[in-house]
Amino acid sequence: MNSLRVRLLVIIGASLVALWSVVAAWMMVELRQELRTSMDDRLAASARMVAALASQFPAAALRDGAPAAPLLDVVARDGLACEVSLLRGEVSMQKVARTAASPSMDDVAPGYGTATFGGKAWRTYVLQQGDLRIATADRIELRESMLRNVAFTAAVPFGVALAGSLLALWFAIGGGLAPLERMRRALALRRPDDEVPLPREQVPRELRPLVATIARLLERVHGTIARERRFTDDAAHELRTPLTAVKTHLQVLRLSLGRPAAPAVAESLAHADESVLRMQRTLEQLLLLARLESAEVTQPPAACAAEEAARMAVQEVEASCRAPGRVVVGMDAAGANVTAPDSLVVSGVRNLLENALRASPAGAEISLQVAADPGAGTVAFRVLDRGEGMSEAECAEAVRRFWRRGKPGQGSGLGLSIVQAIAQRHGGGLRLAPREGGGLCAELTLPLAAAS
Repeated sequence: MNSLRVRLLVIIGASLVALWSVVAAWMMVELRQELRTSMDDRLAASARMVAALASQFPAAALRDGAPAAPLLDVVARDGLACEVSLLRGEVSMQKVARTAASPSMDDVAPGYGTATFGGKAWRTYVLQQGDLRIATADRIELRESMLRNVAFTAAVPFGVALAGSLLALWFAIGGGLAPLERMRRALALRRPDDEVPLPREQVPRELRPLVATIARLLERVHGTIARERRFTDDAAHELRTPLTAVKTHLQVLRLSLGRPAAPAVAESLAHADESVLRMQRTLEQLLLLARLESAEVTQPPAACAAEEAARMAVQEVEASCRAPGRVVVGMDAAGANVTAPDSLVVSGVRNLLENALRASPAGAEISLQVAADPGAGTVAFRVLDRGEGMSEAECAEAVRRFWRRGKPGQGSGLGLSIVQAIAQRHGGGLRLAPREGGGLCAELTLPLAAAS
């Protein structure tokens, strides 16, 4: 149960239900006892009333039964059974009147009792005053039915009140947790490098330590990010300096030879130049990736023209890779702008083109297609090659840092990671898929900028 709101509702609701269930059971026991007592009192009161009325008639008149019949009508209207008898000595009696459907209660002892007549249980009360014997009774089944009706009448409001209490408790808990929800939304919308303090809002006293702890944690995170940025800048400076020095020494060495060097020396110098260039390129890629992930790169107010960025990427690749004319460009995004800085768009497209050139056979052409989709609100930079291609599993692995399928010396293994970081940072995406007929299709998608 991961929801704090549900957990609180279950705990408090279960406690409330258990408490009120015990109270309800207690009330039902007391109600049952009170109802039985009241019904017994009604039997006794009816018997005393008949006895009081019968005592006004002489015994001879009662033996005829005529005066007793109206007396029993009063009792019968209350749903009770009653019979009036005159005692003859100690062992015999004369029954002078009884209500309709009244059981024979000749053998019932004086006072309260329970007897069975015709397979049905009855509650009885017998009153003896001199020679007059009054017996009243009602069926226990009717008593139980009355008790069930009373219990149902009391249970319905109880159930409605309990359900209403749980519903009110649900909203009350939600209101109590509202400060936490507002804090969660504020943290969800917060950028990692945002140094603005958390909003000062009224929070319950119990939550103030949590808010203070989060604020201190954010301060430590900001400090860590700042130290990482300083380290990245210092490392970049310290690495660029020796690489530049090595490159300068290689050029001085090549000039100092003066004449055509031996093949082995020329080959070594060429490999050294290539290694230095690769190290410089890897360093630039690492720095760009670090800045992207640390949110150091910010977007300028102006949007980037998709076709212009694609042309700049092609020019840089053809110049750096010495591959003029190998990139076939198809443009279908006239006037389309994307919501990303031109430097990042150029870097992303350039990485895709460099990967395609490395994967393609020597001299083979690759294709760059730039197409706008106003319906989807995106611009796609699609690079297609006719190299060895990759399987779907390799396409999923290719965006990992330093992943290379070819020889260890080919590329830095960071190009696709950078392209994916650029796409994610600006709300786009990167899709790699095997190309029909062989090769690979790499597609960078970026959102269209709103028309100004």
